[in-house]
Amino acid sequence: MSLKDSRSHRDRHFERRLEAAKAGRHLPTEIELLRGMPFLSENMAADLREFAERLSRRLKHNQKFDSALLIATLDDLAVDQSQEAIQCVEAALDETQGFNNDAARAARVRIQFYLASCGDPVAAAVIAGETASIALREVRNDNDGRLVSWALAWSVLANSCRQMSQDGMVYWPRGRVNRDLRSFAEDFDVAVTRLSQETRQTEGKTPAVEPPVRMEAIAREKVRKPERAKGSVIVFSSIGNVGTGEGKRVSKEFEKVLNTLLPLPEVPDLAKVRTRLVDEFPYAIAVIDEILKRFVGRDCIHLRPTVLVGTPGCGKTRLTRRLCEELDVPFELVSCGGMSDSALGGTPRRWSSGEPSIAVMAIRRHQCAGPVIILDEIEKVGTGRRNGNPHDVLIGLFEKETSERWFDPYVESPCVLSNVSWLMTANTLTGIPSVLLDRCHVIKFPEPGPEQLDVLAPRILEQLYVDAGYDLRWATPLDQIEIDAITAAWPGGSIRRLYRLVEKLVELREAMQPRQ
Repeated sequence: MSLKDSRSHRDRHFERRLEAAKAGRHLPTEIELLRGMPFLSENMAADLREFAERLSRRLKHNQKFDSALLIATLDDLAVDQSQEAIQCVEAALDETQGFNNDAARAARVRIQFYLASCGDPVAAAVIAGETASIALREVRNDNDGRLVSWALAWSVLANSCRQMSQDGMVYWPRGRVNRDLRSFAEDFDVAVTRLSQETRQTEGKTPAVEPPVRMEAIAREKVRKPERAKGSVIVFSSIGNVGTGEGKRVSKEFEKVLNTLLPLPEVPDLAKVRTRLVDEFPYAIAVIDEILKRFVGRDCIHLRPTVLVGTPGCGKTRLTRRLCEELDVPFELVSCGGMSDSALGGTPRRWSSGEPSIAVMAIRRHQCAGPVIILDEIEKVGTGRRNGNPHDVLIGLFEKETSERWFDPYVESPCVLSNVSWLMTANTLTGIPSVLLDRCHVIKFPEPGPEQLDVLAPRILEQLYVDAGYDLRWATPLDQIEIDAITAAWPGGSIRRLYRLVEKLVELREAMQPRQ
């Protein structure tokens, strides 16, 4: 077989496996990933899950060395495909003694590839070196040297990630890493091909240096002006019984969103979001970090159902609202006090009180496929079942399998609600069914202490003046006597009580002002 026929056969083989990977039938090997093959089903989470499950099964059947820690981290990775979980597997690989065969080396390369795809500059540099090594062997063996472009692209990306990382954390979404990488590779491929053609045309002459300079300029331009593509989803593909009068009316209500790609909220600069939230809620830093880390490495905002549980008045509801505002994601705040039926999941259109589910209404109102629904004081939901129960509805909405094709009784057609995020607050977990909590991430919300008074009281004072319609410049800062008085009356705990104390202090200020 000639060299040309060999290349053609290799290309056809790669293309067949590439299509199988896109369709979810083939888990790409580490070498194929380095060559530019997409993740399994073109989804990094699916690829991570399949890799973790396979390697875990292999290790469980081969107990030649102590692999308990590695197996445990792989099992965690199969459930949670976060960057933190990937790093745990990386650490376990380093700790596992005796696991140094070909499978181990492949696993280490793959973990570095995952981290590089999350924007880790060190991992990106490692992948650049691995790709360059393979590319060099191909060139020496007189094979097709197109992998050179990928090696150069990874090098540029590693440098870009290093420049854009802040405080040891990287805030590049996974999708953007992959898009920029492919864009760099395409630019380098064009430039390298052009350089090769020019070199062949000028045999014996000194190669021009202009093409490499152009490649560097292209790379710099890509780093300076990154492009971010919004994700979008068709939520409503049809309206049921559209031939009836009621069906035509509902179809008219949904005409702006029917068969329309609705955007998913993009992940903003998380460092800036964190700074503003921590400044406002200095006592809840751990909660803020726990929530924001879920968005690292993602293109779009989506949060696993999360419950913030803490004492009344500690600021849970305000934090959820401010989080949505800072993330610039549309949201609906729903009080659960007195809620006792299944209307949360929608009611049939045949009734005069028929209406869509709360998630469908939020999507239609904001024309966004991924709004946040805030359920305030979820423990106050009624437990009767005469007209259904909200807890039963939420169990279905929290499951991806059912929310992906949620049959809304008002729309009378499946709707894609799997991109909706659910945030809940609770004063206690008592009364919330365990079957519902099992589907949620529960976060303990702390109480503010007296040491936070110097931060919280001035903010409340400013808010009182704003609510009264005054300019902030009228808000005279609290003096030490006033602070001492508030400290004596507020030992920490409820912010509502602190608000009332500052409010009373402002009233006293006004009363003591000399009348004109």
